[in-house]
Amino acid sequence: MESKVYQVITDRIVGLLEKGTIPWRKPWAGGGSPRNLCSGKEYRGVNVFLLSATAFSAPWWLTFNQAKDRGGSVKKGEHGFPVIYFQMLEKEDASKPRGKARIPLLRYYTVFNVGQCEGIEAPEVKLRPDVAPIEACERVVPYYPSPPHIVHGEPRAYYQPSTDRINLPERRLFDSAEEYYCTLFHELGHSTGHDKRLGRKGITDPVMFGSHGYSKEELVAEMTAAFLCGHCGIENATLDNSAAYIAGWLRKLRDDRKLVIEAAAQAQKAADLILGRRAVTGVEAEEESPSRAA
Repeated sequence: MESKVYQVITDRIVGLLEKGTIPWRKPWAGGGSPRNLCSGKEYRGVNVFLLSATAFSAPWWLTFNQAKDRGGSVKKGEHGFPVIYFQMLEKEDASKPRGKARIPLLRYYTVFNVGQCEGIEAPEVKLRPDVAPIEACERVVPYYPSPPHIVHGEPRAYYQPSTDRINLPERRLFDSAEEYYCTLFHELGHSTGHDKRLGRKGITDPVMFGSHGYSKEELVAEMTAAFLCGHCGIENATLDNSAAYIAGWLRKLRDDRKLVIEAAAQAQKAADLILGRRAVTGVEAEEESPSRAA
């Protein structure tokens, strides 16, 4: 069952890539991050990208039964979208204090946007005010507890774990301020992998250019940048729709069904760390199950 879930989600992402959409580089709609209409809870991890890559402007989602319970219904012919969550199962384990271990199993259920429903009242979508987005970007680094040292030296962008330092080209070398901040956010994403922070293998262990570990770490950094761009309300101006770029990720995802889900979960943790958010403990808290969404 769990392998089926990985396949369902990977097929969805691959389908978007084949259409020329790079979901982790698309900030969510101006109405805010996708969330459940009944609980008001925001979706996390890969669910953000799965739901944000749709054509709906409203951020509100709910299950078929939730629509029914609220006196409405899903419009005939509408198709839902998958959302993942972890179901915790207990397994006998003599090495544990109480003789049992909790094992997370990946599951998914289907949700519909309020735009696909009839007879459902939802809060009015409040678009982000037209404020100076660069100011929002400038506020990101101060949130970051003990951030890496940021210098503007060489005309290339990289994170150096040995010195815990980010190097960026001078701002004047970027085509736009948005491109500068997108690049900064990408490198900040890498920096969260340092062993004094989240200790991610793509940063703590040596990886070869083009290897699986390298690709996964790059995807984590890209998704982290997308989360931060969405938080700041800026368009991800570094979006690259080249055929080679898309083809590269298609190959990686087809080779590893777990890649996109695991990378999104790590990127969510990275963005939470950078923004100084309280860490969510326990994998069962990562996503909202159907029972808790009711």
